[in-house]
Parts: sequence; structure tokens; C-alpha cells
Amino acid sequence: MPQDFSGQNLQGHSFKGQDLTGANFSRADIRGTNFTNAILKEANFSHAFAGLQNYRVIALVVISLVFAIVLILNIKAGLQFRLWPLIGAINGAIAVAVAIATSVIVAGSIAVILHIVVAVLVGTFILVTNSEPWWTVWTAWAVIFLSAYVSWQALRSAQQYNLVRTVAVTIAAIGGTRFRSADLTNANFTKATLKAVQFNRAVLTRACWFQSRKLDFADVAGTYLATPKVRQLVVSKDGSNQNYDRLALQGINLQDGHLEDASFIAADLSGATLQKANLCRAKLVQTQLYHADLTSACLTGAYIQDWAIATDTKLEQVECEYIYTRLPTKDDPDPCRKPDNKSENFKPGDFSDFIAPIIKTLDLYRQQNIDPRTVTFKTLDLYHHQGIDPGAAAIALQQLAENHPHAGLEVVALEGRGQDKIRLQAKVVGNSDRAQLSAEYFANYSEIKALPYQDMQALLAGIAEKDQRIRSLENMVVTAIQSHKFYAETYYNFGDTMSDNQGSVNISGVQGSVSGIAAAGQNQNMTGVAIGQISGAVTNTISQLQNADTPEAKQLAKLLAQLKAAIEDEVNLNSEDKTEALEQVKVLAETGQKPRAETQNAAKTAIKILKGTAASLPSAAAFVEACNKLLPIVAKLLILC
Repeated sequence: MPQDFSGQNLQGHSFKGQDLTGANFSRADIRGTNFTNAILKEANFSHAFAGLQNYRVIALVVISLVFAIVLILNIKAGLQFRLWPLIGAINGAIAVAVAIATSVIVAGSIAVILHIVVAVLVGTFILVTNSEPWWTVWTAWAVIFLSAYVSWQALRSAQQYNLVRTVAVTIAAIGGTRFRSADLTNANFTKATLKAVQFNRAVLTRACWFQSRKLDFADVAGTYLATPKVRQLVVSKDGSNQNYDRLALQGINLQDGHLEDASFIAADLSGATLQKANLCRAKLVQTQLYHADLTSACLTGAYIQDWAIATDTKLEQVECEYIYTRLPTKDDPDPCRKPDNKSENFKPGDFSDFIAPIIKTLDLYRQQNIDPRTVTFKTLDLYHHQGIDPGAAAIALQQLAENHPHAGLEVVALEGRGQDKIRLQAKVVGNSDRAQLSAEYFANYSEIKALPYQDMQALLAGIAEKDQRIRSLENMVVTAIQSHKFYAETYYNFGDTMSDNQGSVNISGVQGSVSGIAAAGQNQNMTGVAIGQISGAVTNTISQLQNADTPEAKQLAKLLAQLKAAIEDEVNLNSEDKTEALEQVKVLAETGQKPRAETQNAAKTAIKILKGTAASLPSAAAFVEACNKLLPIVAKLLILC
């Protein structure tokens, strides 16, 4: 059970190295308390009073005053006997500035006045009693006033006096509350007083500093708090219109933060807490967000070009009406808004639909050793919310490609989201107007879908005669709807020529067809294929491959037999997934028996689908290990067969 020290006087106590996970120190007096190397995860220090004990404050002020007086006397003597050059006076001024700054940190701004008053009194006493040359004392006074100015500027975080501030803060924190090398993960310092506290080398991941006091006067060397603007940000949680480009902000806590129009270009926010943060129009370009928590954050209008997210980035319940995938530039004024149609906004759940394939694809990239930052093409995203007619979608896409050949339209991803909801993503090139393309596609789709069934079939058949890829695309749409699968691949290449077969699709092992699919426009229903039946078909095809003349074909047959066994034995795959995976093994076995030029795209698609299936399983699954081990070798052998 967490320990409760709330409201207690713990001045000077030592908790060094202790495990105080979840302990409650709220409103406690922890001045001079030693927490060095302690484990303080989830600890509550809200409204706590930290820093130096009173006797240490008095001692530091007295020492700094004595130091200042001695320096005045030394400067005067050095000037009088010409033993103190100008550089010595300047160094003396800096030393006094450190002393004054230290006093200000521990005792407040009254310390500056106190030092000046003492300096004037000492100088006046020297003039009256010793008949010293007036200019020597005046020079000493000038040093004091200069030191006061330098110390004041240093404490205001003026960059040119940063050394003075750093030294003063370090000295002032000696004997104060010590959190050196402590683990303060998720600790709460809300409204705590933190003057003269040592946080150097402490773990401050997701610690909350909201409305804490005097954090500017704490020793935070080596942490993300070392930057003044970051300290201000975590205390106020208001970074609207501010620039945090390229800052190291790992583990920062900005929950509920106001970050509208803030710039985090190339900043590292890995492990940061951004729950419910308002990031409207924020620049998250090249921002690292690995293991960051953006649950319920608002990303409307944010710029996410090349942002670095991963499967451990939490994006649940994100509020987003629209987003930009690029920053506008002079050469590219279109910042790639999503949804593409600028008159539309994301409906509830659309942002999750938009971002989920990107996250899933990251795992595919990882398996294939591809740097996702090199994938720079622009995309057209088409969402169907209330069901989809695969035939109408295929025809509408074909017409769009014919009407806009300059766009180089190419379907690169499909995802079924359940309840007949589907997302199509197509690559476009050049400066294509994606808003216009989106509007035209849906206009065409609605018009085609409204046709009588007979007219639809006639139109579909006429196009399919010229280009079998239309029927292939139609079948792939049905597959995505029924299986709720995600596929990332260049499935379909809309070219200018209607007679070639580049970009053909093979989903079930039979060119341009999916087993059990009814004609478009009717009640499509995938009946599936019994595992035993498809297993037998795969075995026969592998046997035919094994009887081939080349050693490469025999080796390929052996590898595919291992892959088949891994699929059938995988407990994490349901019957439908096993059937589909076995279909792809059959495709690969058939590919090994045919000329490479005829089957290259089918083989690539089969490998991609197998990798996509593996990506949805636990990394320790036997099928995942088999894919990682066997598929790269299979791909190489297919080139030789």
C-alpha cells in the first residue's frame, strides 16, 4: 500500500534509495529532504514545499554578503596600488554577480537591495575613515552595481549570462531538496514550490509540473527542463503559437495542454503525454511520437508530414475534422488536406480509419527493411460509409483514371472496416487536384450505382472485355469487405493503355476471380473454401513443383511445404485466415511453374498478403517466424525459377 506523508514536516529527512512508489507527499514540507536514487513513480508532491531549510538560507545570504565586501576591499586596494588590472575587475564583477544571484534565488529580490546597501555603506565608511582616493571606491561601487545588473539578467534567463545563472542555481541548490538520479516517472508536482531543488540526472518521464512555483530556480541540468521555454510550457501548459522546433522533449507531460498553432518540427516527443491536448493547426512535421499518448487529443488542421509514429503511439478517440499531410511550400501550395474534398470533414471514426492503415503499414515496412520516410507519394483517400457496390466502384475508378491520365491513378491500399465500410487509397502524381478527383469519383459512383442492374452488368462486362483488371479490382473490393483485411500493395495500376496486363491482381490464386463471389450488383457472399479442400490443392501444386527439373524449383517446393505446415498449425489463425493464406501458398507454387514475366505481379501480391496476415499476429507466433524466415528466400528463388 502506498505510504502517506501528506501534510507532514519532513525537513532534513533522508529517503535515499527507498522505494516510495505511489507515496503521497502532498502539502508536505520537504525542504532539505534527500530523495537521491529513490523510486518515486506515481508519487504525489502537489502543493509540497521543497528547497532549502531556513538556517541554510540565512547562511548563504551572509556568506554572499561577506564575499561581496571582501571583493570590494580587494578591488579598491588593487586599483589604488595598480595591482588590479581591468580584467581582474571584470572577473570580480562576475564573481559578485554569482554571489548576488545565489542570494536572490534563496532569499528573493530583496537580496539585491541588501547587497547594494551594504556596498554603499562599506564604501562610505572607507572614504570617511581612510581618505582613500575617491575613484577607487567609486570603481568598487560600480562593480557592485554591474554585478547586480548581470545577476538580474542571468536570473531572467538572458542567454549571454547563462553561465552566471547555472553556477548560481547549482550553488543555491546545495543542501536543498535532492532528487538526484531519482525515478519520478508520472510524479505529480502540481502547485509545488521547487526553488533550490536538485533534479539533475533524475528520470522525469511524464512528470506533471502544472502551476508549480519557482521551477526556474531549480537545478534541472541534463533534463528536458534545462530549456527556459520548456519550463514555461510545462508549468503553464500553454504553448499556443510558440516554436519548439528540434527540441528534445522526450517524456514531457502536456496533458490538457493548449498547443494550438504550436510548431514541433523535428522535435522529439517520444513517450510524451498529450492526452486531450489541443493540437489544432500544430506543425508535427518530422515530429517523433514513438510511444506517445495522444488519446482524445484534437488534431484538426494539424500538419503531419513525415511524422514518426509507431504501433505503440496511442491515437484512440482523437478528435479531427481534417488534417494536412504536408506543409504548404512555394512549389507545392496544396498541403494535401484529408479528406481530399475541401468541402467535407472527417466523420466520427474517419480519422481512425485514415491513420490505422498507416500504422499497420509501418510493421510491413519494418519487415521489409523499408524506410517509411522514403514513401513520399501523394494519395487520394476514398471512404464509403454506408456500403459499397464493388462493380460501381471499379467502373468509377476506371473512368476517373481515363478522364485524368496525368494523375497516374494507382490503387495502393484497401481496407475493410466492417459493416460494409471500406476505404480505398490511390496514389496520384504531379499537382493533381485531389478534391476535384474525390468529388468526381463519388459523382460517377453514385450515377453508376443508380443504373438498373442489367445496365450495370452490361457496362461492367464491356469494360472487363477490354481490361480484365476491372473485374480483378471488383473482386478485391469484395474480398476487403468480407474479410475486414488490410492489404498494402500496388494492386492495380491504371495505365493509359487498356490492353496490357500490368498491375494485375490475384487474390485467390485464380486470375481475376475470387472463389464464391456472385456477380456484381447481386447479393455478394463469400462462401469460402474448406481448409481440407484447399490444403489438398496446395499439396498437389507443391508436388507438381517438386517434380520440376531445376534445383531451384525443388528447393522452392520444400520451403512452401514448410510454410503450408506453419499455416495449418498456427493457433492464432481462424479458418478463414488459414484458407486465405493457403490460397497464397498455392499461388506461389503455381508461380514457380510458369515463366517469371507472366506471374511476377501475382507472386508479389501473394507475398504481400502473407506478410499482411503475419503482421496481425503476435510477433512470437510460429507463422510469423516462418514468414520472416522463409518468404525472403522464396522471393529470391522465384526470380531463378
